[in-house]
Amino acid sequence: MNFFIPVFEGADTASVLSSSAYLENFSGKAGEQVFYIDADGNRHYVLGLGNKKDGASVIRAVRSFFYKQKTRLKGAVTVKLTGEEVKKYVTEISQGITLGRYEIGVLKTAADRKPDWYDEAAGFSLEGGSEEEVLKGRYFAETQMRIMKWGDAPGNYKTPQILAEWIGDAARESGFQAEFFDAKACEELGMHALLGVGRGSRENPPVFCILKYTHPEATCTIGLVGKGVTFDTGGVSLKPGDNMNYMKSDMGGAAAVAGTLEMAAKLKLPVNLVGAIPITENCIDSYAIKPGDVISSYSGKTIEVINTDAEGRLILADALSYITDHYKTDVLIDLATLTGNAIMSLGYKAAALISPNDDLAASLFFSGLHTGEKVWRMPHWDDYKDALKSDIADLKNLAASPIGGAINAAKFLEEFTREHPAWAHLDIAGTAFADSEFGSMKSATGFGVRLLVDYLEKA
Repeated sequence: MNFFIPVFEGADTASVLSSSAYLENFSGKAGEQVFYIDADGNRHYVLGLGNKKDGASVIRAVRSFFYKQKTRLKGAVTVKLTGEEVKKYVTEISQGITLGRYEIGVLKTAADRKPDWYDEAAGFSLEGGSEEEVLKGRYFAETQMRIMKWGDAPGNYKTPQILAEWIGDAARESGFQAEFFDAKACEELGMHALLGVGRGSRENPPVFCILKYTHPEATCTIGLVGKGVTFDTGGVSLKPGDNMNYMKSDMGGAAAVAGTLEMAAKLKLPVNLVGAIPITENCIDSYAIKPGDVISSYSGKTIEVINTDAEGRLILADALSYITDHYKTDVLIDLATLTGNAIMSLGYKAAALISPNDDLAASLFFSGLHTGEKVWRMPHWDDYKDALKSDIADLKNLAASPIGGAINAAKFLEEFTREHPAWAHLDIAGTAFADSEFGSMKSATGFGVRLLVDYLEKA
């Protein structure tokens, strides 16, 4: 038999240390491993989880172990939970084990791929954890792998139409509703900002998605909006060529919203959800919007386009106005890979949070701490609004100064929320796509789903 024993550094190690002489020098530090075979021929894999007790750290450690061992493991695995602390993380352990299957190179030929433990379908069981917790971890992993696959797909395999099809597939499989508006329907709706961004890509025009999940015992309705730019060249305000290939990731907000709807449906959470996802490319041809152009929006407000690379806020403006006009939501949250300034401010460890609602901001902050998908609140004061004043339109899409860019972007979006009393903006530019041990380049993380599900479970 195979036994996998995850252990936190400190108190959890006591019972493990006394169980085998092989563990004499084992301390439980993050990533520390011991393998031994007992007198009965059972194989024991002991993994240190360290002393950082948050969900993301546990998932990362367990996923790493199974990812590296999957070509060596044979047969069913029994997970032994030996300490009281580790028993609190059954869902995360289950998620980490399941995530070990994911490979970034989905477009590689199969010639070099070796059969592994996941192909055996031998599976795993947990001693000391409920089946409900195990199943929840598997659900999270399946959803995360789905949206990571979306994020890692290159732009030519992920047009707005293809991403919309993938979202539709997820809706049918998981049990939530999805409605799609093509470019003609968007024009009839008056979504001029979304269409403006998509003008430079006539071959792959924009799509607008509305997602719905309802529960008969729901006491609140949450609105979620996610940025879905399937590739971002910057438009006429062209990005530098270095690392532009990573702009396939500019739909991380859309992935998080669709993933959250999927998890809510799988877990049958007692909430009502409405998701709005504007999807487009931001490319260049003779029809593309230019710096200095003035475009309209779904709200009716006119926007002076100072920089065509500040396109995410334009498509979110239409989506935010639409969802507030058509649905009564108690809370409204948008997620977007929006600004480099958020990365400059917080690095790659936390998303920027801007909200005028103290209670909502606090709830998201603590959900971030609990799940390890951390957020940090930035100022929301109206002092920053002056930077968006335009001489010829209602407002401009970019401030003259690069300082405070993440906050200025949020203040722009706030203009399209119809003064919603409980709105929050999450700039996930630094967290949706990141370096990891699972590839030699940056890859999708699936950030936002665990954060939002934790928030919804407590709503």
